[in-house]
Amino acid sequence: MDTLLQPFQFAFMNKAFIMMAVIALPTSLLSCYLVLKGWSLMGDAISHAVLPGIVVAYLLNIPLIIGAFCAGMICALSTGFLAENSRVKQDTIMGIVFSGMFGFGIVLYTKITTDVHLDHILFGNMLGIGTSDLLIAGLIAAFVTVVIIAKRQDFLLHAFDPIQAQAVGLRVGWLHYGLLSLISLTIVATLSAVGIILAIGLLIAPGAIAFLWTKRFERMLPIAVCVTMVSGFLGVNISFHIDSAPAPTVILVLTIIFIVAFIRYNTIRTQ
Repeated sequence: MDTLLQPFQFAFMNKAFIMMAVIALPTSLLSCYLVLKGWSLMGDAISHAVLPGIVVAYLLNIPLIIGAFCAGMICALSTGFLAENSRVKQDTIMGIVFSGMFGFGIVLYTKITTDVHLDHILFGNMLGIGTSDLLIAGLIAAFVTVVIIAKRQDFLLHAFDPIQAQAVGLRVGWLHYGLLSLISLTIVATLSAVGIILAIGLLIAPGAIAFLWTKRFERMLPIAVCVTMVSGFLGVNISFHIDSAPAPTVILVLTIIFIVAFIRYNTIRTQ
């Protein structure tokens, strides 16, 4: 027990635990919808596409989260437009758009002088987050969580059957782009903690684990939240004791839990 509680003696570790608890809610809730809707690659695309927005925001001397959010929405909107107006499938479009924007961001970054390390943008800096980072992440997380909980049934119907959702009078367009906006906001909230590359792990793994664990959607949401909370606590704690980076350690724990859930699912199915 003393070993588990040892990291709490340090202020920077306490902030890391708090940050993981904060971002666990929106990422795990969104991951359930992304998995059901088959939008995992969309989350990946938006997470990579925010890089040029961050660089442009730095050049314009405005908050980085504004640039990241704008870039994420540009990626989402352009992906939807190209998919609707070409013969190319959406997953191919997303691959082209996110890789193009990510490459554009890298080129921009190499042309500027900044004290912001690229590794911190790509992989996060959970042990270096400040009070302002916690406040911004907390506000975004609270907003996204409230919207998802309030509209969970509408998002669910839209994920399973958009045509039926439109037939019953739901504003499918608002739900579609609203979900994309929530993804962009959530990625912005996770930037300082896990970076733009590892953020996709938090947006996919919890929902995939919950999907393997239960067949009922109302159980998926709490399972995903609990899995993310436990993974965050264990990952940050383990990283302290083995002297590794917290963010990738959290993702590694999530991967191990997914493997366990997969084995359990196949064992039950074959019985």
